[in-house]
This record gives sequence, structure tokens and C-alpha cells, in this order.
Amino acid sequence: MKVAPPAPKAAAKAPVKAAAPAAPVKSKAPEVPPPAPKKPEKLDFTAGDFVVYPAHGVGLVEGVETTLIAGMEITLYTICFEKDRMRLKLPVSKVKSSGLRKLSSKDRLKDALGTLQGRSQVKRVMWSRRAQEYEAKINSGDPVAIAEVLRDLRKDTGESEQSYSERQIYQAALERLAREVAAIEKIDEKKAAEKLEAVLSNVA
Repeated sequence: MKVAPPAPKAAAKAPVKAAAPAAPVKSKAPEVPPPAPKKPEKLDFTAGDFVVYPAHGVGLVEGVETTLIAGMEITLYTICFEKDRMRLKLPVSKVKSSGLRKLSSKDRLKDALGTLQGRSQVKRVMWSRRAQEYEAKINSGDPVAIAEVLRDLRKDTGESEQSYSERQIYQAALERLAREVAAIEKIDEKKAAEKLEAVLSNVA
């Protein structure tokens, strides 16, 4: 009796290899344009200009310089206040907010002289309150406001003498306005002060 040959073994299946993950597509970084060159700041003043800084009055611009502060380039004005023996370095970007300005026009000076010729307008309030208002006017840098202080504190004929504090404020206002008059009219400060007091005395 013939024995049937054993059935052939099925070939073993080769293990299925997992597909390799696709290589990530590198996205090209966008090209960043180079920074635009910084525009030079607009300069309102140059060396040799007289300017008025509210808290100190008339000063002379000695020069303009650029310096590094915290890694940033800052353009500064150097302003000399000879009367106060001080120098101020002011960023060009702060000119507007600081109140720094050119000398008054002749028309504005005329308004200030006209104010000196007006009648005193002294408020009926405590002296301490008036003194604060006068000091604020002096430090405003406005020639008309400073002239108002002189007008209100001048000694009119028949009135009592000024107190010590009144005289101090009057003198501060006179010096501040005289400096600007001197710079505008190109005369010395003493002559400018005499001119202002002559206007005041003609009214008294």
C-alpha cells in the first residue's frame, strides 16, 4: 500500500516592515528684511541759539551730541544757563514735552510790555496761595504770565512797602523776564531790567 507523501509546508510569511515615517519637510524661513536706517531726529535748535526752558529761563545751546544710553542712541542738546551756573542735557525727543522753546517773537514781547502797563489784579486770597500762583507763572516760561507777576507786585504810589517774600518773587520775575528781553534786543540784562522797571514806574 502506497503512503501518500506529506503535503508540502506552506512557506513562512516574511514579517511586514512598517513604513518608515516620511522625513519632515523643512519650511524655508521667511527672509527678514534688514532694518530700515534710522531717520535722523529733526533738530529745532543749533549751537549758538538762545532758548527758553520754563524752569530756568533763557539758556544758550552749546551743542548737539549723540550718546549711547541702555544700548540706544540718544541725541541730546547741551544747554548752558550761565546765570544759574548749570548745564542741562536734554534729549531731542523731549523738547516738546519739556516746554523748551525759541525766544519770544517781538509781538509776544510787546504783549508782555503791554501787560506791565495794566492795572494790578491782586486776588483777595491768602498770601501763601498767591505766592504759589506767582511762582507757577514765573516757571511757566510765558513772558506775559511773568509780566502779570510784576504788574501785580509792583509798589504803587501811596501803598505800603513790599514784604520780604513779595520782594523776592518780584525780583525773580524781573530777572526772568529781563533775561529774555536782553536776548531778544541784544542788550545786557541790567539795561533790560531798567527798561521793564521804567515801564512799571510810568504806570504807578
